[in-house]
Amino acid sequence: MKKNMGNTDRLLRVLIALVIVVLYFTNTIGGTLAIVLLVLSVVFILTGMVSFCPLYLPFGISTKKKDDDSIIY
Repeated sequence: MKKNMGNTDRLLRVLIALVIVVLYFTNTIGGTLAIVLLVLSVVFILTGMVSFCPLYLPFGISTKKKDDDSIIY
């Protein structure tokens, strides 16, 4: 699994997930919407932790910056 997420992308996903969790536990959101958003927040946290988003693959998207270490001398 090749990493395809940059630090900003990872941070935004975790922050959005935390906002969803806070909204749920403060009873701001409820019902089916809450369940769908909680599942989405779990996905955001997992993809943020592993720095890999499977939805980026078919589109060739990568928010990860190129490392200078990848240059072969």
